[in-house]
Amino acid sequence: MFVSECYTGRMKILLLEDDELLAESLVEYLQMDGDDVERVAGGEAVFDATYIGRYDLYILDINVPDINGLEVLRALREAGDDTPAIYISALTDIASISRGFEIGAVDYLKKPFDPEELRLRIRYIFRERENNRILRYGAIRFDPDSGRIEGVGEVPFYLGEVQRRLFTLLLKRRGRLVLSEELMELLEHPGSNALRVTLAKLKKRLGIQITNIRGQGYLLETL
Repeated sequence: MFVSECYTGRMKILLLEDDELLAESLVEYLQMDGDDVERVAGGEAVFDATYIGRYDLYILDINVPDINGLEVLRALREAGDDTPAIYISALTDIASISRGFEIGAVDYLKKPFDPEELRLRIRYIFRERENNRILRYGAIRFDPDSGRIEGVGEVPFYLGEVQRRLFTLLLKRRGRLVLSEELMELLEHPGSNALRVTLAKLKKRLGIQITNIRGQGYLLETL
């Protein structure tokens, strides 16, 4: 089942919090949901952690040692890191809250707060992200990142890398011509025959109509 219907995934979360008691409480609470939570106490430690590993979510306090949480997220965003971030802070002034959102946070939770509220906000954020990412075509639900297909037969399955790329491009341009040259660039061994065979297999596997416009390209029919 996709997250858009019921989020059951395991997330890797990086928590920046220098209050020992609060940090221990939040780690324990979020781990009850099955998430993997790593906690650091200072801004510099965030950079060390993100250099080594990747995370699904950052939870950042603002007033912490070394580098404050606002500057930490600013540096991450400037480095091209678009990982969702939630601020948790005792700062309640509008300027601080505004700065947090301007830098790129997706939410801001004022201390003190109920850990359950944090949990609910996290689930909502990821449910909305999944809703925006999943592509639909009739009964088909397709995750272009993983290649997962639902709605074809009783059991979900995954498209291979090449079919995933082709279907993503055709689906995003449904009803419009996609040039053969563009599609061939997505093949491991580009060629018109290879493209024709690969698309024929994709059509059969998904039960969809892909029309060949002779000498030009292909289009996925609108429903």
